Amino acid sequence: MSYTGQTPSAWDERMRLIRLRRKKERPKFWTEFMIVPKWLMGLVAVLYVIALVIAITVNLSFRHNPYGNEMFPWQYRDNPAMASLAMAGIVTVMALVSALMLFMLGYVNQDAKRRGMNSTLWTLLVLILSPVQGGIIGLIIYLLVRDPLPYPCPRCAAPVGPRFNFCPNCQCNLYPSCPNCKKEIAETDKFCPYCATDLKSARAELTEGIAS
Repeated sequence: MSYTGQTPSAWDERMRLIRLRRKKERPKFWTEFMIVPKWLMGLVAVLYVIALVIAITVNLSFRHNPYGNEMFPWQYRDNPAMASLAMAGIVTVMALVSALMLFMLGYVNQDAKRRGMNSTLWTLLVLILSPVQGGIIGLIIYLLVRDPLPYPCPRCAAPVGPRFNFCPNCQCNLYPSCPNCKKEIAETDKFCPYCATDLKSARAELTEGIAS
């Protein structure tokens, strides 16, 4: 990546980080889902079972009511099995909605931590925006502005931050540019993908110039 001496604007910097994230990250749903804390998954499962047991127990207690269970249509009032199945369905739907919200908060918290962001602030922001469109707005905002993940240096494989210009371990230029067309290239490219410049020769000439 070439620099002209001008300080890039915040928008340009954000766009550069987004492009970097798209090139460096290959997120998969299951891999991302697994960063949700295991204790949170267990807590949700336990609360679901407890809510299911309480709901079915209360529902079956109406079977001795001479007026039947007023929570369900008349055809279910004399059929405890169907009434219990209907109650289980209601509890399951409510549990799924609650679980998705809790998992979303857990994901944002853990993902922000691994990206070096303020996890508490972002979790609270998503929680505050949870009444808006079921919390999706807060999640979308977070996904759009979150920092990229650290990635291995292409030369020495040491972890480097997304804002680094050079590797602190081997001084590898993390944003090299073609000496001819000045467009961003990869460290491992032998020829410029834009103008076909021989990058190996260009690097050798640059090294000789620095040595002399």
